[in-house]
Amino acid sequence: MNDTGNRLRKFGMEMMWSIVRIAVAAYIGLCLLVFFIQPRYVYYPGRTIDDTPERIGLSFENVSLRTQDGETITGWYVPANSTNKTGPARTALICHGNGGDIGDRVDTVKTFHNMGLSVLMFDYRGYGTSTGKPGEQGTYFDALAAWNYLKAEKKTDPKDIIVFGQSLGGAVATWLSEQANPGMLILESTLTSAPDMAAKIFPFLPVRLFCRFKYDSLQRLGKIHCPVLIAHSRDDDTVPFEQGRRLFAAANEPKQFVEMTGTHNECGIDFDGNFRRTAVEFIKKHSGSEPAEAQTGEKQ
Repeated sequence: MNDTGNRLRKFGMEMMWSIVRIAVAAYIGLCLLVFFIQPRYVYYPGRTIDDTPERIGLSFENVSLRTQDGETITGWYVPANSTNKTGPARTALICHGNGGDIGDRVDTVKTFHNMGLSVLMFDYRGYGTSTGKPGEQGTYFDALAAWNYLKAEKKTDPKDIIVFGQSLGGAVATWLSEQANPGMLILESTLTSAPDMAAKIFPFLPVRLFCRFKYDSLQRLGKIHCPVLIAHSRDDDTVPFEQGRRLFAAANEPKQFVEMTGTHNECGIDFDGNFRRTAVEFIKKHSGSEPAEAQTGEKQ
């Protein structure tokens, strides 16, 4: 009887350790899988430009920009109305989010154009008709190429450039603002960092230890000294509202926070009239004069 009991206990222990080994192997395998497929969680590029500003009656220039590492970045430059007489020429440099391409964001071009601004919107490498494959350093180089285009080709004074970033594009816009010191930085639904987002998506994995992306807007904001406007929604189902508040806390004065409503893809400057009105007033207050024609482009 004792031998039988010993054999059963031994079998039970062996079974338990087998299960533990299988579980550990599966957990390690899952960690490795997530490590290697991380770019699929970060970038969702569109490759077909299905719309242009021409549809809404805006004249625009197709631009082709060469990055410092040899990629060709494409985008649109939409000048402010030529009849504007009420203020200096200011330009919104738009760093869009991680999904789609510029063809999905004609309404955003219209929004900023209606605020009396010229607009430069570009596609990151691997998006739209831009060459290359997306990556963190690459997106920074792409934004810098757009900045240099405005300075060199359009002779735009840096203090007249408003850098705007949506979601992941907010992290790109923050990096650019640290490097280039624009006239203003506007962030919409922006993450604090890639590791923070990874921990939200995979709370059961030690993703902070092996996250291949940084996009650390939280760390960079303290080094930026231009006016900063941050907008985030409590209903954001992708980037938590708390991350927007942490970004605001880290930013230097002058700064302002706008609380939006709606989910991640249903909020933003194209949807939220209060955000648009606040942006116009913020630009007016911190650039010395009102944006030319300063329309809020209200959508009731």
